[in-house]
Amino acid sequence: MPTDLSTKLIIGEALYDGVSFEPKQNMAVEFSGRFITDVRPASFADTTGASARAEIICPGFVDIQINGANDVQFNDSPTVEGIAAIAKGARKGGTTHILPTYITDRATSYETAIAAVANARANNVSGVLGIHLEGPFISPVRAGVHPPDCIRAIQEKDLELLTQSTCGVRLITLAPEEAQVGAIHRLTQSGAVVFAGHSAASYDEMNIAISEGLKGATHLYNAMSQITVREPGVVGSVLGSNDLYAGVIADGLHVHPTNLQIAKNALAGRLCLVTDAMMTLAGNKTSFDIHGNKIHLSGKQLSDTTGRLAGAHLAMDEAVRNMMSFCNTSLAETLYMASVAPIKAIGLSDMMGRLAPGYIASMTLLDNQINAVATVVDGRVF
Repeated sequence: MPTDLSTKLIIGEALYDGVSFEPKQNMAVEFSGRFITDVRPASFADTTGASARAEIICPGFVDIQINGANDVQFNDSPTVEGIAAIAKGARKGGTTHILPTYITDRATSYETAIAAVANARANNVSGVLGIHLEGPFISPVRAGVHPPDCIRAIQEKDLELLTQSTCGVRLITLAPEEAQVGAIHRLTQSGAVVFAGHSAASYDEMNIAISEGLKGATHLYNAMSQITVREPGVVGSVLGSNDLYAGVIADGLHVHPTNLQIAKNALAGRLCLVTDAMMTLAGNKTSFDIHGNKIHLSGKQLSDTTGRLAGAHLAMDEAVRNMMSFCNTSLAETLYMASVAPIKAIGLSDMMGRLAPGYIASMTLLDNQINAVATVVDGRVF
């Protein structure tokens, strides 16, 4: 259980503040309630009165694509209790805030998921920023393990529901080529964040989507049109853009290390580490169903009976370690991918993603081997 909101002080031997890539040494972060009140060099009094200490402190990791954890799959348990369990499992990898991700399902069943997130936030479930709807408005030819009989085009009723939602952040992954002209514009004008994913969109179709407010791409490289000689596809459109963000799964299975390196170079400051985790993360179960499709964990790989990848068994601190190993990225730039970039992608950088007075007290505490040892979530220490 977390300590109460009276917790005041965290000490870090090295502090990454979310702005400078150079760490500050021996720092104290003071907070009252949900907000940081001071960041200063640690004194002896700070050290003796600290609630927690760590070798490394950074802005809290934010996972904008997490399907499940702690033996709970969001699609199967779209409830306040299910969301709380997923958030708890995510914290074991240092993630402070999540967008529980509801994948393609029947008709408008996503309404139940949206209501659950709204209720979770109203009941102060720690670390829930909103929802990620990954489908059902995706391409049937880029479905992955999403149930094909549930995939469909976005309709007027969907637009009415999704533009009026009040559950916090709304990240919607869709296939731009499957949406009628103007749909993305209506979503983004209502405050939703729209990503392309599970899409066979052409470069021209992507440009139309970008003109309507498309903000990024979901699990870059996976389940989307690739770069060919004369057609950049979704991948080329993202890598060639100056503004788009992208989530990427750095588990060594979904994306080749060289492609991770290319994305890191092309999307400086706009590449977001995501886990795409399923219920096996921080859980005991090793298999589950997605609409009757049996998914099994073998080693670190989740796949169906055909060998097709089905989400990931990945924690955020592991994703950071992997990215550093695969691409020789610095600790500072990799922490940025796990904390600051996702916050910017979903439009919350005015209140999160920095360790500075006035910002929400959200911190990930790590040891020098980049293992999560604790988290601070909205002023609560876990």
